[in-house]
Amino acid sequence: MAEIVAISISDKKGERKNNISNGLLFKNSGLENDAHAGFEHRQVSLLAIESIAKMLEKGLTVKPGDFAENLTTKGIDLVNLPIGTRLQVGREAILRVTQIGKECHNHCEIYYQAGDCIMPREGIFCEVLLDGKVKIGDPLEIKHPYRFGIITASDKGSCGEREDLSGPVIREILMPWGDVAETVIVPDEKDQLIAAMRKMVGRGFDAVFTTGGTGMSPRDITPEATLEVVDRLVPGIAEAIRRETAAATPKAMLSRAVTGISASTLIINLPGSPKAVTECLTVLSPVLDHALETISGRGGECARH
Repeated sequence: MAEIVAISISDKKGERKNNISNGLLFKNSGLENDAHAGFEHRQVSLLAIESIAKMLEKGLTVKPGDFAENLTTKGIDLVNLPIGTRLQVGREAILRVTQIGKECHNHCEIYYQAGDCIMPREGIFCEVLLDGKVKIGDPLEIKHPYRFGIITASDKGSCGEREDLSGPVIREILMPWGDVAETVIVPDEKDQLIAAMRKMVGRGFDAVFTTGGTGMSPRDITPEATLEVVDRLVPGIAEAIRRETAAATPKAMLSRAVTGISASTLIINLPGSPKAVTECLTVLSPVLDHALETISGRGGECARH
């Protein structure tokens, strides 16, 4: 199993980093107290201990952190990971590979101190998708990426009279689990909603998230359309979302949202506002991985040991 063998930070860019026993990875930023945190798509750098061993074989006196990497890994072929690969670090943090190696125009302090720098050839860079603690010895796991679809039900949105604000929020929140392969805005018409859902199910998406049309007005018919598409209901998800969000917003109990499975696609109704979408997905996030694994056949048993 791949693991983290060293964690390193520095006050300035382009210099050897100091080893620490544990740290915090922050979404859209990087490793806490490191100079490279927040640096565009190169928020966290990784280098394999196997790569450092090549420098030791040349007689150089180097150790983890000397090549300015944040995380030194063991047991994973970093340079052959495809761009976009998601990596789970420990139990919480999730990274996404954004760059393999880098072009070194001018030799930095590391090169002159170490006599060579393997980082431009075999180091990789990631962005942080989900916060989490990281410590030496933590496992490093490649996560299976899921494909999602988003359907916004809105009469005004479908004709360009209202900007879709909830769809982008759903996309952003789902980033740790996978990529949104398709988004569509349709009017609150049952037949169009059904057609949009069936199209995404037919494309084999792992999950489809609808936003809007879950209330009590005459035009709110997303649940009815969903019931026409799903084969099996998953009532616990909708019940949990209503229960948890109603504690903060009593009107949440008026939601008629449903959740179900069509073929091997999970379909989840969400409300129409960005704030409500965020609250609902916060409730869902602890079980989303297991739900998708189970539906796809990649998951294990649910029993607790």
